Amino acid sequence: MQVVQAALGGGFHEVLAAPGRAPEIPAELDAYGWLVGSWALEVRHYRVDLRGQGVTGEVHFGWVLEGRAMQDVWIMPRRAQRAAAPDRSRNMYGTTLRVWDPSIEAWRVSWFNPVAGVHEEMIGRRCGDEIVQLGRHANGTPTRWRFTEIAPASFRWIGEALEADGKTWRLEGEFQASRVAP
Repeated sequence: MQVVQAALGGGFHEVLAAPGRAPEIPAELDAYGWLVGSWALEVRHYRVDLRGQGVTGEVHFGWVLEGRAMQDVWIMPRRAQRAAAPDRSRNMYGTTLRVWDPSIEAWRVSWFNPVAGVHEEMIGRRCGDEIVQLGRHANGTPTRWRFTEIAPASFRWIGEALEADGKTWRLEGEFQASRVAP
């Protein structure tokens, strides 16, 4: 087995991670490269208004799969604050895989939060100054995830679901992110 490992070289993390964006992704369509690094999260809303309650999280982004995808890990509460059995209503330890699809010139986005048993598929792209990901909950309800107020060291992330009236977006999640490491 050691001979096979030596011939293949590296472990899982080494073969998953990539140093940057693949050259076939046009720079002007790279919606997510600016996110690479680690971010602290102030949780403002997660199913309910949490402002002033001191709920925090963290998110880490990196290029993967030879730079053809961006992967992240969203954690709430932060790892240092996690109890043995955190409150499931305020518990997130999930990952998003955003894969460039040249056929639609957009990103196919898959979110998984095994803590809550949630999985969602979306399409993401730049829309003006925002990055917008459109998808549907498992029950068919349309969803919209947005990166807004984007700056070099901060961004606001908003998750919404469309009400039955087909016009009103209901806030499901809101996080204010601050960069802690590139």
